[in-house]
Amino acid sequence: MAQEPRILRTKVGIIGGGPAGLMLSHLLSGAGIENIVVEKNDHATIRNTHRAGILEAQAVRMLTDSGVEGRVLSHGDEHAGIDLRFNGESHPLDFRELVDATVTLYAQNEIFVDLAAARVRDGGDVRYSCEVTEILDVESKNPKFRFTDANGAVYEVHADILVGADGSRSFARRQMPESTRQDFKVSYPFAWFGILTEAPKSAPELIYANSPHGFALISQRSDSVQRMYFQCDPNENVEDWSDDRIFDELQRRVAGPDGFELKTGPIFDKTVLGFRSFVREPLSHGRLFLIGDAGHTVPPTGAKGLNLAFADVKVLFEALDSYYSTGDDTLLGGYSQQALKRIWKAQNFSYWMTSMLHNPIGADPFMTRRALGELDSVTSSTYGQQYLAEAYTGWPNS
Repeated sequence: MAQEPRILRTKVGIIGGGPAGLMLSHLLSGAGIENIVVEKNDHATIRNTHRAGILEAQAVRMLTDSGVEGRVLSHGDEHAGIDLRFNGESHPLDFRELVDATVTLYAQNEIFVDLAAARVRDGGDVRYSCEVTEILDVESKNPKFRFTDANGAVYEVHADILVGADGSRSFARRQMPESTRQDFKVSYPFAWFGILTEAPKSAPELIYANSPHGFALISQRSDSVQRMYFQCDPNENVEDWSDDRIFDELQRRVAGPDGFELKTGPIFDKTVLGFRSFVREPLSHGRLFLIGDAGHTVPPTGAKGLNLAFADVKVLFEALDSYYSTGDDTLLGGYSQQALKRIWKAQNFSYWMTSMLHNPIGADPFMTRRALGELDSVTSSTYGQQYLAEAYTGWPNS
């Protein structure tokens, strides 16, 4: 006999308790709007999943101005530029000088820790290790979803609004009828081989390198832990790569006449990160709304993933706040169109950065030289540098 679900009633039911879902929950609670968050993974799994994080100033303000623990300021690392390296030479871009803006390096799992702690502090209803099994009645005024918790108990959340914040493999997204949706996507013929290493910083700013051997990114995590990537085949096996082989490959991609050398140390994490661009249109159906990776993904080259998720949260929160304050659902009806404006700008920027910096194996020599010409055009023009700087640090008026 099927177990009869226990009914939970709230105003907004959020499927997914990563940074996007928790940020929306935090903002809603601050506005007095009841909500429940249901997350598939346990707290420890999310906390210990290493993901890079480059935050635009707007995302930092969302954390600090809304009352989340201020570790992003005390532990985050503010950066005022990047280094584009090609033909073995470095071309630094000063974001402060170009567009009066900066970004902050702060890992996504640390953002999760801060937001999760804020929800506990404020008495938020966040449930981990819970599997959503059904989403029902999204075209009605009483949408709902069912989930099973870690003990096998079945619940049904009744809400006014449902939000899918459950990542790139979103269960919520799959519930939208095929007749009402359109997916736009591009797959890339390469991936990133990423490492975390116990080493000092190799440079004061991030290095984005285009080389004949492929792309490399020399990023950072802290003064003693660094994140580095190099372009690889999507089917690459991390077990085939020793520490020495990895650093040799990274070094040859950043080598140049200036004698630049990476700082190295023990590697304690290796992963292959696949690349794709994806957008679902629209981002809503009935009373179901998508935010973050549930609705779109970008290559990591432009550092836009989490920032886009927080931008979605901002637009949706303002729409929900208006709805519950006035009863007017105009902003809710316009959520998808408004969010997609920024999403497509970010897709364009991410695709542009990716195509300009990567050199797929077997690439047409013309396209390889064209990309170098583009890099030279950008770095030799104040206007080209300003475009990249504005896009990288976030569009302040969109």
